[in-house]
Amino acid sequence: MTNYVLCGGSTADLTCEHFRRRGIEPICFHYSIDEREYVDDMGQTLSFPEFYQAMRDGGETRTWQLNAEDYSEFFRPYLAEGRDIVYVCLSSGLSGTYNSACLAAEDLLQEFPDRHIWIIDSLGASSGYGMLLDDLADLRDAGASAEELYNYAMDNRLKIHHWFFSTDLTFYIKGGRISKTSGMVGTLLGICPLLNMNSEGKLIPRQKVRTKRKVMAEIVNKMAEHADGGENYCGKCYICHSDCYDDAKSLAETVTARFPNISGDVEIYDIGTTIGSHSGPGTVALFFHGDERAL
Repeated sequence: MTNYVLCGGSTADLTCEHFRRRGIEPICFHYSIDEREYVDDMGQTLSFPEFYQAMRDGGETRTWQLNAEDYSEFFRPYLAEGRDIVYVCLSSGLSGTYNSACLAAEDLLQEFPDRHIWIIDSLGASSGYGMLLDDLADLRDAGASAEELYNYAMDNRLKIHHWFFSTDLTFYIKGGRISKTSGMVGTLLGICPLLNMNSEGKLIPRQKVRTKRKVMAEIVNKMAEHADGGENYCGKCYICHSDCYDDAKSLAETVTARFPNISGDVEIYDIGTTIGSHSGPGTVALFFHGDERAL
């Protein structure tokens, strides 16, 4: 057994089974619908279809970041067991949880001076953040040390691409990502915005593409442009979606046809309740290894 534990957040949008199978310990975020609080436990308490239907029905969702006390409570038992910690955070470009985790680590290391805590800012989100965690689990299983995991993550976190599109602009308007006027016009014209995660870990609108068919073709073109080896890409590929499985499946079939050397099957996950509280239903995201992300 390694002398450290690999940890991540529920915002990595993997399944509970995936976390268990890979030996990654999750800390769960929290959210609320109409002021009723829930644990973001990867769909165990409230299923993803129920969650997104509540949003469609007008339910008001809210999320809040984990604080230093939450992280201290999560980290302390592992340190007390004599184990070091490698914790990978949701992007600091989206949340302040990285700072909270660092504050907790600083305090705990005074209590456990013989232990080490490596806090990694993933500069990613959703299943792209999950892909980084999965890569680190591969390294751990191959015998890498905690420090080697940290160094790998710092060197490679910007090489995981995150491309998103949405067929429902309602919650992009509501969250202020696009103006109400632009959103109304975009809805009338069938505009599906294409976004990606930049080198600061922020979600950036890149293109306005008319019709779902065209935006799905364009997101696959982005993979061909940026993936390691282009259409000969042989790494992992993840897709996640917010209650639009048919779109995710269609995208997976297109990716499989264009990139026949992908490692294993394209894996499809749900966008979880924390990220989904901001994206709303109708979002599909594509993740793969490639060149270093630009600003």
